[in-house]
Amino acid sequence: MRQYKMELSDEEKEILEGKHGEVMRKILESVVLYGEAFEAKRLIPIDGPVHLVTSFGLSGIETVFDMMDELIEAGVKAKAPFTVDPRPMDFENVECSDVQKKIFSVLYSNQARYEEQLRKLGLKNDNAFTCTCYMPQVGNVPKRGQVLSWAESSAVVYANSVIGARTNRTSGIIELLCGILGKVPEFGLVTDEGRRAKWLVEVKTSKLPNAQVLGSAIGMKVVEDVPYIVGLDKFLGKGLNSTTEDYLKDMGAASASNGAVGLYHVENITPEAIEQGRDLLVKDYKTYMIDDEEIERVIKSYPVLWKDLNAKPAKCFIGCPHLSKNQIYEWIEKVSHRLAKAGKDKVEIDTVLCAAPDVISDFKTDEEAYQKLIDMGLHLTYICPLMYMSNPECSKQPIITNSNKLRTYSTARFFLDDEVLDIIVTGIVQGGAGDE
Repeated sequence: MRQYKMELSDEEKEILEGKHGEVMRKILESVVLYGEAFEAKRLIPIDGPVHLVTSFGLSGIETVFDMMDELIEAGVKAKAPFTVDPRPMDFENVECSDVQKKIFSVLYSNQARYEEQLRKLGLKNDNAFTCTCYMPQVGNVPKRGQVLSWAESSAVVYANSVIGARTNRTSGIIELLCGILGKVPEFGLVTDEGRRAKWLVEVKTSKLPNAQVLGSAIGMKVVEDVPYIVGLDKFLGKGLNSTTEDYLKDMGAASASNGAVGLYHVENITPEAIEQGRDLLVKDYKTYMIDDEEIERVIKSYPVLWKDLNAKPAKCFIGCPHLSKNQIYEWIEKVSHRLAKAGKDKVEIDTVLCAAPDVISDFKTDEEAYQKLIDMGLHLTYICPLMYMSNPECSKQPIITNSNKLRTYSTARFFLDDEVLDIIVTGIVQGGAGDE
């Protein structure tokens, strides 16, 4: 057996010697080498189901699908039923041209094959496709202190920060191998020291800042470091409730995509901050102050990638990361109010709300609310809007969003919620991020 830097148990040594089969040897060797790249001293057990970031049967990554077949043929599977990021396509609820559909069929030509592989390896069920697997309707809800193997950045930062579970931003596919092995390398955010904050972020705005913009500002400043955020309890109150959880979900997703934040602490709100307070800060921490001027500066820094800045939007995507059930209701009410104010019945822009399949199913049991959504011209879908935008024919379109994550990874143009409401009701773009 080759020499490894990591401390290995007798069972792990046996696996690496091939005594548990060649596939298990490959799985463990991959995880060990991954851990050694981050100077992990050992492997530790996983306490909860994994969540996979790779949800798409993308053409060109056949090596992944061949590896999945090898795992299946060896008879291995995840130790607990897992969830996975959103599907890429939903032609029933997200309107596409024939050309766009044709490109999607080529782009995700392995989708059916890949989903069947996921089922055989332990997929929770056919609805288990969402970036917000921690929603109660979905059921992959970790407990505080549990060690996980997750890769989706917005889910990782939520699990670590809001729930107080422990997971690194594990690389795609490695998280599945850890789920089969039942262990992860011990480094980074699964350790006490790795969860300490290197930044004190002082929120000194005159009102509650937009979650997406605040997260963006934090992510761009601290990058992959852990921030300790103070001042939000002035607006959100102490402790957690559904409204605060939704706010932190969106803030965290922006911090993870505009930077690489995997964990944040919020004074008097998130569990570890309530328990340990500013003792979570390292001795030589840095300070970043966010006031109204800084929020405005961040918004104005966003580039606009549209060729025609005054073009009528082809679509509006809301829900990246996926919306909670409460957020669906909130958007229905906001759109309804804005339409009534304008004396209209339907939106002028094709507006798509994105949520987990199980959240959508739960919401649809309220037939009156669902009918109201439909009557206003809104659509509900389970897709990932990032994957929609990965289609070159779709990315040519002028798309608007209130998601900083979608803005960062695509040509979609960012607007604040009130601006989004004005645009989808009037059909007119009057300004927004990046405009002078």
